[in-house]
Amino acid sequence: MMMKTIHAMIAEDEQLAREDMVYLLEKERDIVLCPSAETGHQLVELYVAHEPDVIFLDVQMPGMTGVDAVKEIVEKAYAQPPLFVFTTAYDDYAMDAFEIEAVDYLLKPYDDSRFQKTMQRIRKQMAQSGTERNKQIETQFGQTPEKLLIDDGERMVVLSPDSIYYAMPSNRMLEIHTHDEVIESRMTLQELEDRLKGFAFFRTHRSYLVNLDYVKEITPWFNGAYNLTLKDKNQTTLPVSRSARKFLLEMFKN
Repeated sequence: MMMKTIHAMIAEDEQLAREDMVYLLEKERDIVLCPSAETGHQLVELYVAHEPDVIFLDVQMPGMTGVDAVKEIVEKAYAQPPLFVFTTAYDDYAMDAFEIEAVDYLLKPYDDSRFQKTMQRIRKQMAQSGTERNKQIETQFGQTPEKLLIDDGERMVVLSPDSIYYAMPSNRMLEIHTHDEVIESRMTLQELEDRLKGFAFFRTHRSYLVNLDYVKEITPWFNGAYNLTLKDKNQTTLPVSRSARKFLLEMFKN
């Protein structure tokens, strides 16, 4: 059986501690390291760019604490946020980890056996998250179709979900691409996704909601990301983020 890879990111302003964590993670065969962050603000930016599965982050970092960075990342996460492991030199900060439901915390200097227990928790949590996500998708797709009423600012458009190819935000509006036209609305992508629960729509990227019934092909791109091509007349190509790719490929296997 092929080993599932885990994309990990480190956020640590102390160089020695950062190098120690890199050393530990590089020994794990299923770990792929993303670029490291040295501040909380840099971590948020790197998360958006690389979407790691797990983040090892120091509680105290310059500019933005690890706890504050986690809160901002959770808000930006397209579907489910990454797993978090707090690292700290002070045992008192362990409570912060559990208050935000971090998977674990590690005390500096790192102990190899304690680190292995953390990795076991990460692998177990990722396996459970994948299973729960698949069940959620199966449940949603079995619901009864309905019509949508979309306000485009001038009229109320009655729209069948089956007519939608994909949706994306553009210039502070939401573009809904259908068989016949592009409808603009002031609703958010998240609001549309919530209204389309029960249909074969999937968030392939934080900025794209796609009707999976119209997917023609899925092709590798770079850095673990993929592209998908739709069956519309323009053969539209849309991005698939690395974190979304895992769920997307599993859904088409079933």
